Amino acid sequence: MAGKEINGDYAVEIHEYLSMFESAIGAVGDMLNVMMSASRNELLQKLDPLEQAKVDLVSAYTLNSTIWVYLATQGVNPKEYPVKQELERIRVYMNKVKEINDKRKAAKLDRGAAAQFVKNALWEPKPKNASKVAKRKK
Repeated sequence: MAGKEINGDYAVEIHEYLSMFESAIGAVGDMLNVMMSASRNELLQKLDPLEQAKVDLVSAYTLNSTIWVYLATQGVNPKEYPVKQELERIRVYMNKVKEINDKRKAAKLDRGAAAQFVKNALWEPKPKNASKVAKRKK
């Protein structure tokens, strides 16, 4: 073989990548345990509808991504399976939720305040007869 082997299973060059992959899988498992520790209803009760949609989309995306990785590790091309279309469909809905969230956070125009601001900011010339009226009052 070209490279050194560890336990005869794989080359030394990929050991670091496999270690990082293993730790990432462990982190995903930890996050799933946290999510599954509370019932879905308890979790969603605390959230508004937009946040509920985000949780559902992230859950669906995570599950489908895991299937994608599983297929790839089995030597199967995941692009040939319906999981690709499902991931794309979830991405479309994630973009819709993002648009709704962005619209919600966008600055809203207070027409009354804007009109008052413009009115006070504009220069108003004094009427020509204003000085005559002021002199007459004295």
